[in-house]
Amino acid sequence: MPKKYFRRLLCGALAAAVLLAGAGCSAFTNKGRPGKAITRPAVDSAELQFTHPASGDTVAVFDTSAGVFKAVLFPNEAPQACENFMGLVQAGYYNGLTVTRVEKEFCIEAGQGADGRGTTIWNGSRFPAEVSDKLHHYSGALCAAPDASGQMSGVFYVMDTLPGSDSVTQELVDQMNAAAYRAEVVSAYQTAGGAPYLDYTDTVFGQVYEGMEVVDAIGQAAVDENQKPAEAITINSVSIETYS
Repeated sequence: MPKKYFRRLLCGALAAAVLLAGAGCSAFTNKGRPGKAITRPAVDSAELQFTHPASGDTVAVFDTSAGVFKAVLFPNEAPQACENFMGLVQAGYYNGLTVTRVEKEFCIEAGQGADGRGTTIWNGSRFPAEVSDKLHHYSGALCAAPDASGQMSGVFYVMDTLPGSDSVTQELVDQMNAAAYRAEVVSAYQTAGGAPYLDYTDTVFGQVYEGMEVVDAIGQAAVDENQKPAEAITINSVSIETYS
């Protein structure tokens, strides 16, 4: 996928996303907005994110004060992001941290330490984005968030976009087609929803396969003027397991 061509075609959509999202996962205040149940259709797709987990896959289990959700990891496609994430998990870095940013119907974000920044297993050294035609910003994607340097750390976010055309408009579909996206990817976006304007800039390294209703519940939380949940949502623990 030619990134420059894609970015040019999605310039309008990206500009709109920046107005909503700012730097990373941020936008408007959810305070006072009523929550609602989100019905997510099954995605019948041969794309990697929807055919896994399979036996032997590495998965991450997020135990939060709002409930448990699980994501399959893709170390072959995003090796540095996965190595950093798994290393931080094994070090207990995420245990006790809170969700620091929520944008309703877009994403939830966590991984900032006491200093308000993320870190890495490489003494804090950042790593570049890892992009792949096999991984996209569908709803439920587990992603590494760039910081002010434009590179990645232990900060992560989960796409909590609405399914189908509620997030992937016909305009975005037309732009993906014009940018020569594979038909299978466009179709998956049309069902799952997501944010294709983040493809080829941010890193996708996993996909939630269980507990998406927990992610949705976190995404409905009331927030303050800094998009931080008004009532703390704590990551009790994150563990790495082998799917069987």
